[in-house]
Amino acid sequence: MGNYEPLGLKPAMGWNSWNTFTWDIHEQLIREVADRFVSEGYKEAGYEYIVIDDCWSLKERDAGGNLVADPAKFPGGMKAVADYIHSKGLKFGMYSCVGTHTCAGYPGSFEHEFQDAARFAEWGIDFLKYDYCFKPRHISGELLYKRMSLALKNCGRDILFSACNWGEDGVYNWIRESGAHMYRSTGDIRDNWESVKSLALSQLGKQCYTGSFCHNDMDMLVVGMYGGSNSDFIGRIGGCSDTQYKTHFSLWSLMGSPLMIGCDIRKDNPITKQILQNPHLIAINQDLEARGAYRIKPEPQWFHTDDVFMLVKVLTDGDLAIGFFNLSDSQRELSLQFWDLGLPYAAGFSLSLFDCWAEQELGVFRERYAPVVAAHDCLVVRAKLVR
Repeated sequence: MGNYEPLGLKPAMGWNSWNTFTWDIHEQLIREVADRFVSEGYKEAGYEYIVIDDCWSLKERDAGGNLVADPAKFPGGMKAVADYIHSKGLKFGMYSCVGTHTCAGYPGSFEHEFQDAARFAEWGIDFLKYDYCFKPRHISGELLYKRMSLALKNCGRDILFSACNWGEDGVYNWIRESGAHMYRSTGDIRDNWESVKSLALSQLGKQCYTGSFCHNDMDMLVVGMYGGSNSDFIGRIGGCSDTQYKTHFSLWSLMGSPLMIGCDIRKDNPITKQILQNPHLIAINQDLEARGAYRIKPEPQWFHTDDVFMLVKVLTDGDLAIGFFNLSDSQRELSLQFWDLGLPYAAGFSLSLFDCWAEQELGVFRERYAPVVAAHDCLVVRAKLVR
């Protein structure tokens, strides 16, 4: 077996073209992103997939019913792009859709599932994002995802299956047994604070629906976009503050979402790079047991909304990752009582806390810890039991 890791064991990490570039993708861009992955440390940090989203193909299949890469955008063909990405020690991902057409109106894989899976394998694809537009109304999405899963698992190549049905049709109840390695549980993210906040809140209480081999995907990251999309839908104007991006990355990391970068990393600044490559947050996200994070709400008489809470993720080595999140518009003190973690005072243990963003020890605490957290900010600690 060597160092082989089965597909989907841990949340995927990579980059996707859609958030910034939407339809404006081409071969040179993808090559430059692959170069940047290596030169700027993204590969070393754990990011491995470079994924082309919608709008890569011609509007019609060829005479044999095959998908055809747009020769104006990808003159060398998809096999050449895949070969280049593989030469960098990275993996290549592409996009299709369960319906007759993709969301942007290109050919979908409906009733071409096995043919398309074979073509993707021939091109050297390692990841397939599979969207949900233009699905025939009287065929269940559950069945269509099972179709493509079966096709991918029998195409002769290991291809990670990323189902993207936006949390529709009771997906939590059937997606794991369909064979998908990750699944979108939300609508599309936008590059603004309200979108980040609403998507995170929508997944609180759903920690039982993520785990190894089927990860709850809260959509791609908008960290570092600063309103840089070419689409008004995603957010051409505005963006988030660096503090909000930090909180966004912390939420996705603790909640076990795949970490798929959406900004133009060719233009990343030092703060964006620092957020996306934080080794402590990535280690929490990539913890081998891939457990969901449970929520602890502070004292209800002081907090009447969901804007302030703690997330706790149980880690393989016995440590706890604890995030103190203040999504409200004013500074708050968040008091964590250790008995809510299963640690009673009578046990005789304390918690040694390490600040994962400041990268420093905070000290040893017994019974409670109550940091003050600024508006839209967070504190993430790694807690170790000590006598």
